[in-house]
Amino acid sequence: MLAPGLGAALAQWLSHLRALGGASENTVEAYRADVAGFLGFLQNHHGEGFGTARLATLGPTDMRAWMAHERGRGLSARSMARALSSVKSFIRWMADRDGFDASHVLLARAPKYQRKLPRPLSESGATDMIAQVETQAMEPWIAARDAAVLTLLYGCGLRISEALGLTGAAHPMPEVLRIRGKGDKERLVPVLPAAREAVAEYLRLCPYPAEPGQPLFRGKRGGPLNPRLVSGAMARARMALGLPATATPHAMRHSFATHLLAAGGDLRTIQELLGHASLATTQIYTAVDSARLMEIYDKAHPRS
Repeated sequence: MLAPGLGAALAQWLSHLRALGGASENTVEAYRADVAGFLGFLQNHHGEGFGTARLATLGPTDMRAWMAHERGRGLSARSMARALSSVKSFIRWMADRDGFDASHVLLARAPKYQRKLPRPLSESGATDMIAQVETQAMEPWIAARDAAVLTLLYGCGLRISEALGLTGAAHPMPEVLRIRGKGDKERLVPVLPAAREAVAEYLRLCPYPAEPGQPLFRGKRGGPLNPRLVSGAMARARMALGLPATATPHAMRHSFATHLLAAGGDLRTIQELLGHASLATTQIYTAVDSARLMEIYDKAHPRS
């Protein structure tokens, strides 16, 4: 349990993130867990008298002790870097609020880690996945629903949460969708004819009407479609097709970006279509494309 002052400061910062940062609830919860763990460590490390005033006195030894503690309990370098980013954001806000120098915290260096490259499907793998999902469900409307969701992920580069967040107001599916993504950011996404046709076929078979205030994609009983059902449908399909465990709903979005890049799409355009805040996030697809090119080279070149 955090001391009242620390708990109150954390709650105020989280409210600030919700009000001004446009952070999603999942992001806010991740920040809360990271910073609460940091404050809890400091409280145990320094004793019960540790409060908000002591945050102004934090030094390099405090940061090293916390990071060593986190790594000692098995936190990966990637998770450690994320937690440190959360802590820096909180301390920066506290320093602005209370007027102290937070440089010792802000200069703390995160551990280096190898960023995992996305694992896209091949073009044939992506289309085979959609076709396989469409044959699996016993009820035709559910089969059409699952195929329509995957077609939006692959054809428009949507996140699963974005596809399932669509309402009946998106019917009939327009040529350009206005998507509200991470950080409450809006972007415009072109919708391919194949995606519009897949959604139209699903709605033609669906026993529930497409109503503006209701989810576009419904579960069996009419409620919002649970993303786990989409993941489950893909798990059965990848077993039937012999695809790896990395063939997940998010891999369809990765495939969208990778195949666009391979076809000559520029990074800035792909960044806008994916809704990435930073071009650096989009640039991982250049590494994916290069890796795939080298794999083909090693297999095909006579001097390899």
